[in-house]
This record gives sequence, C-alpha cells and structure tokens, in this order.
Amino acid sequence: MELGLGLIGSGFMGRTHAFAFNNVARVFDLPVKVRPVMLADVGEEQAARAAAALGFTESTADWRRLVADPRVHIVSVTSPNLLHKEMALAAIAAGKHVYCEKPLAPKVSDAEEMVRAAEAKGVVTAVGFNYLKNPMMRLAKEIIDSGEIGEIRAFSGVHAEDFMMDAEVPWTWRLDPAGGGGALADLGSHLIAAARYLVGPVAEVCGEVATLVATRPDGAGSTNRKPVEVEDIGRAFLRFENGCSGVLEASWIAGGRKMRQDFEITGSRGSIAYCGERMNELDLYVASGKARRDGFRKILAGPANEPYGAFCVAPGHQLGFNDLKTIEVRDLVRAIAGEKTGHADFREGLEVQRTLEAIYRSTGGGGWTRVS
Repeated sequence: MELGLGLIGSGFMGRTHAFAFNNVARVFDLPVKVRPVMLADVGEEQAARAAAALGFTESTADWRRLVADPRVHIVSVTSPNLLHKEMALAAIAAGKHVYCEKPLAPKVSDAEEMVRAAEAKGVVTAVGFNYLKNPMMRLAKEIIDSGEIGEIRAFSGVHAEDFMMDAEVPWTWRLDPAGGGGALADLGSHLIAAARYLVGPVAEVCGEVATLVATRPDGAGSTNRKPVEVEDIGRAFLRFENGCSGVLEASWIAGGRKMRQDFEITGSRGSIAYCGERMNELDLYVASGKARRDGFRKILAGPANEPYGAFCVAPGHQLGFNDLKTIEVRDLVRAIAGEKTGHADFREGLEVQRTLEAIYRSTGGGGWTRVS
C-alpha cells in the first residue's frame, strides 16, 4: 500500500515534515509506504525550488489544488496558525488524513469544528507535539505510572527561547493577535502537552501575560514600526484534576536560551527533572534513606529506550529534533494503517487549546478559571 503526501509550506516546520517523511521508511519498518507527491507554497518559483530540494515531484502556489489532487492521501499543514483551520477542513472534506502543526487553531471553537469534521469523516489526524516522542519523555511517563516516585504532587515547567529578544526583529505572522496568542501559545503549548501527557488533565488555571517589546519594524530594514499585541512572556498556575499543582512559564525573549524546555515533576518518594537543551538525558531522584548517597542520578538515552535503537545502536550518542519528527510521522503512518500508537491527534490538540484559552481568560484579574 502506498499513500501520497502533500505538504503545505516549506519554511522551518515544512522542511522538518519533509525530512521526517523522507526518512521514516529508512528508519522503521512500516505497513504503509508514503511517497512525496506535491508541495504548495506562496509563489510558483518558491514552491518549485522547495519541491526539488525536498523530494517532491510536483509543486503549486495553490494549496487547494494540492488538497484536491487524488494522488494526495496525507496533507501536512505547516502554514501560519491563522490558516490551519481552513486548510485542514478542506483536506478533511476531501477525505485526506491531516498532520497539522500546533497550535491546532487560534480559537477553541475553531479547533472543535476541526475535531468534529475529522471524526465524522473518519480520517486520521495528528498535531505537531513532537517533543512528546522523545524516548526520555516515554521513560518519564513509565516511571510516573509505575509509582516509582510516589504520588505526584507538583509540576513546574518553563519553555524559554531568545529568538524575539532583539526589539529590531521584524514583525511576523507570529505576532498577529488573530493567530491565537504569543509566546504562551507558541511555546507554552508544548509545556501544556507535556504536562497533560505526564501528569494528566488540567482542571483550573490562573495566568498572567506581559508584552515587553511594544513595537517592531514592519519588515526587514524598515523604519516603520507596528505595535505588538501579543505577549512576550506568559505564566500560569495550574491545578490538575488529580489534585497535583503546577506552574509554567513561556518566553521568547529569554536571552541566551535556545531551547530551554525544562520541567520537574515532584512525587512523594522522588522527582524527575528534564532539560530540553539536553534532551537525551533524564534526571531521576528516588529517596534512598542513605544521606551520603541521596541525590539525582542521570539517565542517558540509549537503545533500551525505544525507539532510540532504530536510529543508533550506541547509548549516549544523541537523537535530535528531526529524529523526533520522524518518530511522530511513524506513529501517524501506523495509525493510518489501523494501529493504536497513542499519537497526539486533533482531539488532544483541542484539549491543549482549551487549556491555553482558559489561561488567557484568567489574565487581567480574572483569577482562577476552569478549563471548559
């Protein structure tokens, strides 16, 4: 069985999708083969260049043509957030499986519509929370679920990067308030997905947001400036349904931080700590009662942590971002073939969006807000 892939967008995320689909069959044994068919981007020349570079046989400047093509069975959506809904709904209506980058949609009502459409049509969906595919994340969940660190009491997380630290970085689609938010939606959504995966659903939130860079150039080299209407930093207190408490922070102006997606989970008998800039490590503490030997121990990823071994036979040699995308695509393809892979689908993307929206509702003095 062979399925055709259509990719919308060839920027950073579009390239990672292309790398993953081109690599997945080389790394894993799959029940279905995926063949890159068509790439859509803004402008015929740009689309043609990207298609040639990324292994697609055809290109187009009209994403609707891609969606309608009968040779395309899977549509990857890597466009700006504001376009996710329209593109995904069109693909679903055409009976295509959809792999969409996060956040699923700017509004909960949009995400709900996308979920209803996909489930009614019976297509397989996936949302780009690829950090959940890290073997160390799976190990963390196994440790938690086994009870090794006891009853979970607290979650703390931070996702900090510095790509918007310079006030002269031009205004981009990421700063469009119609896209659903700023750093909290862009980066914090990954933390929420991790918290839900490891600890469970979030019941209540209380948040705050701050915009520290008030204006930015409206283009590269421009002297005209546009107001920034989304947050540079977002924070929230969390109450989980299981009684655990938590806190998270997202920032894209954190000087020196390139990929600080860190979390610590504290239990009644121990703790887990993870750092995104050292994504092949997990720190584990289990109380031993031996004061001179008490403390965290470091676990390095290796072949024993599935599916690390599919990439490298030696422990400690590191997986990377594109490898996580390849694992994410593996799970999507297997789900299309009818296997249960536990991948983050549109419904999970909706639950993350509901949590985000509750945080935004709680800001500005709203106090504790239920995640509806």
